[in-house]
Amino acid sequence: MKIGTTDLGEFPLMLAPLENVTNSAFRAVCKRFGADVVYTEFISCEGLVRDAVKSNNKLLFDEIERPLGIQIFGKDVENMKQAARMAEEARPEFIDINFGCPVKKVALKGAGAGLLREIPLMLEITREVVKAVKTPVTVKTRLGWDESDKPIVGLAEQLQDCGIQAIAIHGRTRAQMYSGVADWSLIGEVKNNPRMRIPVIGNGDVDSAEKAMEMKNRYGIDAVMIGRGAIGNPWIFSQIKHLLQTGTNLPQPTLQERISVVLEHLHSACEKEYEKKVVLELRKHYSGYFKGIPDFKKYRMELMKFTGKQELETFFSRLQQQDIGF
Repeated sequence: MKIGTTDLGEFPLMLAPLENVTNSAFRAVCKRFGADVVYTEFISCEGLVRDAVKSNNKLLFDEIERPLGIQIFGKDVENMKQAARMAEEARPEFIDINFGCPVKKVALKGAGAGLLREIPLMLEITREVVKAVKTPVTVKTRLGWDESDKPIVGLAEQLQDCGIQAIAIHGRTRAQMYSGVADWSLIGEVKNNPRMRIPVIGNGDVDSAEKAMEMKNRYGIDAVMIGRGAIGNPWIFSQIKHLLQTGTNLPQPTLQERISVVLEHLHSACEKEYEKKVVLELRKHYSGYFKGIPDFKKYRMELMKFTGKQELETFFSRLQQQDIGF
């Protein structure tokens, strides 16, 4: 599969952009465990145009993270064009347009998934961004706004005609947010539409190697994008690759391996961001990092109290000496 001139392999695995999750440190961890493509946290076009520090910082990445996509969102055509040009200066492999974020502060202000209610504007933004940059442009979106409005099959064709070079589809509507079960049948219809020429990437509820293989075999998608299933679970990428290549499952990581990865994540993030911010954001990952460890709830509750790196290092040093495991 290729996006532009970048060859991503036969069935690439992608880390979805997630706000306050897919920072540079976590992207690097996921790359080490086999993610073929990673994306930045989504970046407000208005923030970039205003030269906001937070937005500009999200453009930063390390060479080890390549190939990488920078994802931008917004509803103003001119600001999106300017933001795309600014993103291009960071030299990512792709620029991705977010037409899928369902949260109120984005969608109800007309950006992200909100543009699923304004298809002409969505298409205009896409066309203008494609024309504004030389970097390949991709799109991430959803099936539609709600159960009565799911235009994705025709919409995917229209977006393709605007010049995008790949489309990632989350198998839910905006109204569903992240509830219920992702519907991959329409993703399959997009992929099997003979008029589609660009790669179709499936997203939604892929939380295991078996699920990734099932979606690949059932719907024939070109790639799979993993979001929530990767939180605190970077080894999902190596597990998927191992299953696809050998037909067998990798063993679950040991407690020692898990702690080692958490500390790698912690130390790398602290080199780039404020320590307290890193420690607070790391809380989102604990349920994943230690899933399956018996009676880990009491330890997780303790972890949630810490606000400093030294506290975490001391805690994990103590934990490594205890006889807990599968």
